[in-house]
Amino acid sequence: MKIKHFVIIITLLVAYNCSKEPQKLRQIEAKQININDSLKEVTEIEEFIKPKREYIKADLEKILCYNPTYLSKKGNNLNSALGNLMADIVYEQANPIFNERTGKNIDFVLLNYGGIRATIPEGNITTRTAFEVMPFENTILVAELSYDQLKDLESYLIENEKAHPVSQQFHLEFRKDKSVKSFTINKKTPQKNKTYYVATSNFLLGGGDHMDFFKEALSVTPVDYLLRKAMIDYFAKQDTLQTSTDKRLYID
Repeated sequence: MKIKHFVIIITLLVAYNCSKEPQKLRQIEAKQININDSLKEVTEIEEFIKPKREYIKADLEKILCYNPTYLSKKGNNLNSALGNLMADIVYEQANPIFNERTGKNIDFVLLNYGGIRATIPEGNITTRTAFEVMPFENTILVAELSYDQLKDLESYLIENEKAHPVSQQFHLEFRKDKSVKSFTINKKTPQKNKTYYVATSNFLLGGGDHMDFFKEALSVTPVDYLLRKAMIDYFAKQDTLQTSTDKRLYID
């Protein structure tokens, strides 16, 4: 008898729930809470955060080296001391790792103009400087490009006409009518039967800034090195920073 009553109750509940109309969201209400001085400090939270804040601040303000001149990515005729420096840093810091893993050397470095997010003023360079110039978590990878992909890279730089950072192993000089005057890698004209190892960022490797030639790379070797960390390690090895501009990317 009890089982019969239980079955009847369950049946009635199911019938009731099925007869109910489905619930619908009819209204959303919100209010703005201003974060200002009127909000009281929570002592427990402040005591928990304070040691970590002080540790991070001390690390960011650590002096790494001295910069004798103002550096900006806005250079003269597709060249800037800061862009050149960034590309050369990647080569110097990443090539030993790549060589140890593959037995080969990076042929050159290509980064993007928009990736440099700050200037470097004259004075002490700190860890914070690296975070300001390179705030992203971009990593260094080495893409193996065919001759045809290298020619696509060449065409991109000519058409784009931006001061994209390239390392000192790279030289591309072209005329205002976009005809090529000189294109060499390590002072040699690119060869059709050769592949080239180009260090870049994971952002560009995925086709960022429309550098689609990287998406067709024959192989990709991770270096497991943040661009920002490469900067910090490089700065820490210097006493006084040495920078220059040249004709590695140039319109004649």
